[in-house]
Amino acid sequence: MIWFKPYTIEMLEGLRNANMGQHVGFEFTEVGDDFLRGKLPVDYRTTQPFGILHGGANCVLSETLGSVAAWMTIDSNLYRAVGLEINCNHIRAVTEGNVIGTCTPLHVGRRTQVWQTDITEEATGKRVALSRLTIAIIDQGTLSTQKHHIHLQ
Repeated sequence: MIWFKPYTIEMLEGLRNANMGQHVGFEFTEVGDDFLRGKLPVDYRTTQPFGILHGGANCVLSETLGSVAAWMTIDSNLYRAVGLEINCNHIRAVTEGNVIGTCTPLHVGRRTQVWQTDITEEATGKRVALSRLTIAIIDQGTLSTQKHHIHLQ
């Protein structure tokens, strides 16, 4: 297991409340030994004007999974995981159902991490997008706004 402590889906649920994850209908679905999985609906919240999954929704799915996965590998009392760069290749259009993101580490270092999210259509298993997220691990005191710090038991 690569996580700092043994996390469960129930422990992660609070991370999506009152933020973008909740607004777009995101759900965490599985925590593996070295991956994090989540689901996003393809509906009025996540499609672009032409009725297909918005490329930004793929990025939201990837950023949510990658940021939380990086956070799960660190001592959150001492450090924060913050996004530096995201790249997403949109491979095929989806108009309904759900997409599943499976996030795995490419590099988990002391100061930087790189996470890849493979996004597939739930109904067919076909790849929809592939994304890479680079994370910086910074000291807790580096950010001036401390009011959003999350503590999970």
